[in-house]
Amino acid sequence: MLEIKHLKVKGFETVAVGKDPAANFHAIIAVHSTRLGPSLGGIRMWPYKNEKEALQDVLRLANAMSKKAAISGLQVGGGKAVIIGNPEKEKTPTVLHLMGALIDSLKGQYIAAKDSGIVPEDLNVVSEKTRHVTGTTGKHGGSGDPSLSTAKGVLKGMQAASQVVFGSQNLNNRVVAIQGVGHVGWNLGNLLVKHGANLIVADLQQERAARAQRAWKAEVVPLSRIHRVPADIFAPCALGGVLNAKTIPQLRASIVAGGANNQFLDEERDPYLLMRRNIVHVPDYVLNAGGLIQLVVREVLHQRRVASWINNIQRTVRQVLTESLRDNLPPLIVANRLALEKIGT
Repeated sequence: MLEIKHLKVKGFETVAVGKDPAANFHAIIAVHSTRLGPSLGGIRMWPYKNEKEALQDVLRLANAMSKKAAISGLQVGGGKAVIIGNPEKEKTPTVLHLMGALIDSLKGQYIAAKDSGIVPEDLNVVSEKTRHVTGTTGKHGGSGDPSLSTAKGVLKGMQAASQVVFGSQNLNNRVVAIQGVGHVGWNLGNLLVKHGANLIVADLQQERAARAQRAWKAEVVPLSRIHRVPADIFAPCALGGVLNAKTIPQLRASIVAGGANNQFLDEERDPYLLMRRNIVHVPDYVLNAGGLIQLVVREVLHQRRVASWINNIQRTVRQVLTESLRDNLPPLIVANRLALEKIGT
């Protein structure tokens, strides 16, 4: 039986914890803001060590979703959900149905989408218990996996950053090191190869890295080395926290621009460490907004013109980097300022 407990967390409108021990279900939904509209964000399934670790992750992700929607000009708020568990072993129809019931208990305050460990077919199952879901398969009325749209936005942001740093947005013969070639990383790699880039890749799953090597003639390096290889652009496309006091001094790229969420381990200190190394960082929630744009434009606004919205990412990146240079502030601090102005806080 599903038990729901609400936590009071400063700065968040709603934090709901759902448990059903008999079904091995333990999940958290965090709603950061609904000032601009209902909160929308993905469901992530991950084997967190405990509820504290899961709560920390979902709060950071939900906060970033608010800023991502606002800086992209979307009339939705920020939310996120996490399921504690291994998606390879513990993702069952019962767990997904319980997730749907937990979402439905919030009565539209939170709208779900996909994230790590969840695919559109899983969202089909979730949607059997709630209508507050986006990104289901086409047969279920959704727009499917938004990973390609996310990758397209990352590419646009890379081009804008390259214009600022190298004087040209041309990526031909640029060396890009991609950390993680899952859904977003794979789509990004395909796009970069079409633009003539040379790729270095690493992934936790060796078969993914081998696939990238075959498809792109990419150089494969261990995951522990990918951030240290000489490259024009380092693209984190796995989980967060990759930019920290240990890794930042080891970076050998001119630009950091990737699809991963929450790339800094310490968002107050680490952006300044990176800036002091004269490495340009494109804020992740600006860069990876393409997936959210697809879901909102197609499933909330019921429009088709996704491409023009994604193209706006390039303009936003230019604005953030221009103001960063003008004000001598890390790009993330500038992006936060712009996003909060739009949210009205």
